[in-house]
Amino acid sequence: MTLPSKARIVEVGPRDGLQNEKTRVSTAVKVELIARLGRAGLKCIEATAFVSPKWVPQMADSAEVMAAIERLPGVAYPVLVPNMKGLEAAIAAGAEEVAVFGAASEAFSRKNINCSIAESLERFRPVAEAAHRHNVKLRGYISCALGCPYQGEVAPAAVAEVARALFEMGCYEISLGDTIGVGTPGRTQEMIAAVARHVPLKKLAGHFHDTYGMAIANIYAALEMGVAVFDAAIAGLGGCPYAEGAAGNVATEDVVYLLQGLGIAPGIDLAALAETGAWIAAELGRKPASKTALAILAKESAR
Repeated sequence: MTLPSKARIVEVGPRDGLQNEKTRVSTAVKVELIARLGRAGLKCIEATAFVSPKWVPQMADSAEVMAAIERLPGVAYPVLVPNMKGLEAAIAAGAEEVAVFGAASEAFSRKNINCSIAESLERFRPVAEAAHRHNVKLRGYISCALGCPYQGEVAPAAVAEVARALFEMGCYEISLGDTIGVGTPGRTQEMIAAVARHVPLKKLAGHFHDTYGMAIANIYAALEMGVAVFDAAIAGLGGCPYAEGAAGNVATEDVVYLLQGLGIAPGIDLAALAETGAWIAAELGRKPASKTALAILAKESAR
């Protein structure tokens, strides 16, 4: 099977990676993280989320972050929005791309955003319409594409139906999320095949968590299917607050190492990325979760 000739990484560390940190991360650290990621060569950096500070206090400074970041040429800085209020605030802050998030699991949808899947999609319709009126790009996230902490397995057909609805709403790309990291390569390919019957492969992205150590294997499986866009978080930051024990996102450093090894590297400075991961991990009082970063840093320290 022929792999894609190139791939794109959507860096979600500043948003998905930090949003559930219990200790407040300063605006200055968030802005510096985004700057370092841009200098390392990442071309799409999800900067923040315009959500209720009551539910996600870590993102309470979203407008301040957007005002302070230096927007590098050719770099996109998308933000997450849950509703019209979030979209309006994001547009006011200068966002040029937003993302909405739904779930393929009925149980997760009710636990996470307190409504059914059908109701969540209806909430997104006015957001999508308004985004298009303002020439703001719209991306869609689907949680629990490979399993749910409440209902267990999720049928590929259920993922496909949500993806189809988001695509028809005008999302230029649909990110398929293994929120609790239970996916395996075979199940990943089965799910992608089901979705691809409704949404073109070039419009799909993979968002894998590494709870069972399968994230990189699942990315390779997705590449074999023709998917060429992957979400990742620097130093493997993040995790699902609704899934006890769920590990963070796949580490950006590990994804870049894989892509470089396949000859489809996205032009990113891996050494600079490893240094950035070590820096933000130290700010959070831990080590990077990336095996690639740890190997690079150990090699550097041994010199």
